[in-house]
Amino acid sequence: MKLGQDPRNWFSDDADVRTDENFQTIHDLLKAHDVHNVSMIDRIMGCPHEEVIDYPAGEKCPRCPFWANRDRYTGAIEQL
Repeated sequence: MKLGQDPRNWFSDDADVRTDENFQTIHDLLKAHDVHNVSMIDRIMGCPHEEVIDYPAGEKCPRCPFWANRDRYTGAIEQL
């Protein structure tokens, strides 16, 4: 797992942290800030890589071909 200053950019190349029983970091962060409620969606919403940072602006992510022609919110294939 790679951790930076911003928790929104935490990721793992080898584990699904949403279901990893050993993933304690997010729990510890929330507890430290006295968080009582958390909400989340029930699916992955698109490619996790960031345009401009991980690949050039206006292009499709080369690491996520599944999302190349899909709507990130519905997963539906878009017309080309």
